Amino acid sequence: QLNETHPAIAIPEFMRLLIDEEGLSWEEAWQIVYNTFAYTNHTVMPEALEVWPVPLVEKLLPRHLMIIYEINHRFLTEVRQRWPDDPQRVARMSIIEESEPKLVRMAHLAIIGCHKVNGVAEIHTNLLRNALFPDFSAMWPDKFENITNGVNARRWLLQANPALSAVISKWVGNHEWIHDLGTLASLSRIAFDPELQRDWREAKRYNKRLLAAFIDKTCGIAVDSSAMFDVQVKRIHEYKRQFMNILSVAYRYLRLLSLLEGGRAEEVQRVVPRVVIFAGKAAADYVIAKDVIRMILDVAETINGDDRIGNLLKVVFIPNYNVSLAEVLIPGADVSQQISTAGMEASGTSNMKFAMNGALLLGSRDGANLEIESAIGRDNIFMFGATAKEVERLRSTMQYRKPQMDSRLKLVLEEMAKGRFGARLSQDGPISQLIDTLKPGKDTYMVGHDFGAYLEANEVMDCVFRQEEQWTAKCIASCCAMSRFSSDRCIREYVITISLSLSLSRLSSVPVLFPS
Repeated sequence: QLNETHPAIAIPEFMRLLIDEEGLSWEEAWQIVYNTFAYTNHTVMPEALEVWPVPLVEKLLPRHLMIIYEINHRFLTEVRQRWPDDPQRVARMSIIEESEPKLVRMAHLAIIGCHKVNGVAEIHTNLLRNALFPDFSAMWPDKFENITNGVNARRWLLQANPALSAVISKWVGNHEWIHDLGTLASLSRIAFDPELQRDWREAKRYNKRLLAAFIDKTCGIAVDSSAMFDVQVKRIHEYKRQFMNILSVAYRYLRLLSLLEGGRAEEVQRVVPRVVIFAGKAAADYVIAKDVIRMILDVAETINGDDRIGNLLKVVFIPNYNVSLAEVLIPGADVSQQISTAGMEASGTSNMKFAMNGALLLGSRDGANLEIESAIGRDNIFMFGATAKEVERLRSTMQYRKPQMDSRLKLVLEEMAKGRFGARLSQDGPISQLIDTLKPGKDTYMVGHDFGAYLEANEVMDCVFRQEEQWTAKCIASCCAMSRFSSDRCIREYVITISLSLSLSRLSSVPVLFPS
């Protein structure tokens, strides 16, 4: 199974071994190779669709390049036979990009050399078929499959969250759920049971106290464990929109100041105290992602240092995010933010891990969020923002029909420009290029477009959090509907769809340009 495009070099390497060292004919070797490999695409981002300079491949792997050229020649022969009057299609589908220098399109090599290609969520697989690789999908429609990601409940619930696991086992009456999450459906039917809710909340409080102690020890920030723990943990990237999250936190802070300075005590009392927790790493050369981290730290310093706010709002960035840290963060979260730009997150798995642990999702209409919404019910998830199709349309029109910026976002940017959140975020500060991405016509990741809907989803979330019974019932329902996102189901589908498909068909039929 080729995960992403860099291991696609295994295709010409296997051909080399079979032809040069085992003495097989091209046709015999290709039948074995084609039926050996399958390709899983995990992201539509360009950095994962690798292109290798031909001069570099020629220098390091000359025999492999010869084989790649031969694969490409035979493949394009069939393309020309299928579409004789379409040279543009031939150029689009070629393994070799005729640029300067020429490039090897590793994704094309993977698709051509594999008997199956799959995406990792329904929306992602549809994007592969219709947007990323439409020519290949037209040629081989049965080659493309969807296998939605899954996570291991034995690791991410049983091991990571023993407190909640004990509650589940007590109320289910056995430990069978460890091997079959479908058995948890019985709990969702009694989600409002007062004793179940009491046990569930006690497990959550225990995990939140552990997380609060960890934050105090690691970051030196004291947080109130009774506040809403609002968590966004993932790789720092523009499309994952930690930027939008911290901008909304800055607005929340400004709103709180307005209430306090206006003497509106009753409204202040209705504010849900919130601890906003970030963690994640940026690629070493990804300047804007690092600027997002700097912005989070600067906004956090301003808010955490303002005694007027107290425990109504705290912001934490936990360094050195890793799996061990995730096992502390995920059980202690009340909310998980899954807010990527629609059409850009292939699936995500942290959304599954958080929901499995009884956190509610604040999500964009992207990746596996849509399938989770279908599984747990739209009343148990806080969704917002543009769809993937709407994002595509907005990007094509924003250059000549510049959108209006939300007034609340405009307020945040004005206060940042004045230096409210530190010199680095001021008008002449070093992070100005990050702010520049919000200007009308440059909002590639829909931060400005979705900002208003995002704030409104946060307000709805606050309203529900105030209703303890409603919130707990939603958490129970969310956890108990996650069997669809178990790695057991996922692995089973890989076996049936990818591996057993060969046995069932007595080897997949090889493209006609490679006759056996």
